[in-house]
Amino acid sequence: MRHYHEPPLRERVDAARNRAAILKAAARLFAEHGADGVSMDRVAVAAGVGKGTVYRRFGDRSGLASALLAARERELREAVLDGPPPLGPGAPAEDRLAAFVTAYFDHVAGHLDLLRASQTAHPGARHRTAAYRFWHDHLTTLLATTPDPPTTAHTLLAALSADHVGALLPELGAHRMRTSLIRLAGSAPRP
Repeated sequence: MRHYHEPPLRERVDAARNRAAILKAAARLFAEHGADGVSMDRVAVAAGVGKGTVYRRFGDRSGLASALLAARERELREAVLDGPPPLGPGAPAEDRLAAFVTAYFDHVAGHLDLLRASQTAHPGARHRTAAYRFWHDHLTTLLATTPDPPTTAHTLLAALSADHVGALLPELGAHRMRTSLIRLAGSAPRP
């Protein structure tokens, strides 16, 4: 079953252009007004498309938010798998770990509304997603020389959850949080 926000296997050029314009407009509006403060009509106007195009493509605001989040997570996943070091392959695990924590923290801080909604939809929702499993597997690999890589990866991802970051960001600020999380990741015992 195909979800509204998934592009067809072969997408027409104009449809791809419209999808990109809609996602770009939604990202800007969500960042400026929060996910709850943006209507589908407003996204359509900002993207320069008809509102029917937005509804046909994404179904509703939740579908649009999910598609935007999926696109951002796909970009980060591609950078981890194929991007230049230190985030991508080719750097020592410790350097990749620090780069990942930085990139993932920035991703979470930049999409708090979207991530909070998706991570708290129901108990354990965050841990059941393919994205979480990917990030956990990636961290487990980077933490391979620690005594318990899977548990350490879960612990680090807990500290990087949208709920946790969103609660502490106003008090601690982005620089302090990012620095502390990198320090936490690097302090895992190694043989």
